[in-house]
Amino acid sequence: MLYSALVCRLKTQHLALAEIVKHIDDKCLNKEPEPGKWSIKDNIAHLASYQPVFIGRVHQMLKGGTPAFGAYRADNEPDFLHARELSLTELMSKINGNRRQILELITNLTHDDLLLQGTHPKFGTLTITEWTEFFLLHEAHHLFTIFRLAKG
Repeated sequence: MLYSALVCRLKTQHLALAEIVKHIDDKCLNKEPEPGKWSIKDNIAHLASYQPVFIGRVHQMLKGGTPAFGAYRADNEPDFLHARELSLTELMSKINGNRRQILELITNLTHDDLLLQGTHPKFGTLTITEWTEFFLLHEAHHLFTIFRLAKG
């Protein structure tokens, strides 16, 4: 079952990103905090490239059979590598557009649909509701990282 706080975060959590980065210049946006660590823009590219992965996983779970998903490692994923080349404006547009799709998909599922499951390599079998919670917590982690890098 979708609870109100989950729906609220699904509708609004990503909007914090624009506020966090609105005064960030390109130098700060692209600065690696240390060699090999993601910049603010890399974190944003990851958020943008992971959303379609989440949508795809939900669609797989809707087919039934409790699919098992491997760990998502962005560094070598073609969609992430492509997203890193996009402008901040393009990334934000992509995030907002995909979020509308996610919101529509998740909020239109039936109670029974929300109980369908997929297996995460670390957290085990999760319902679609739990996968949505995981998606939002993962996003929040990156928003916090972006905030920390923007203020550091």
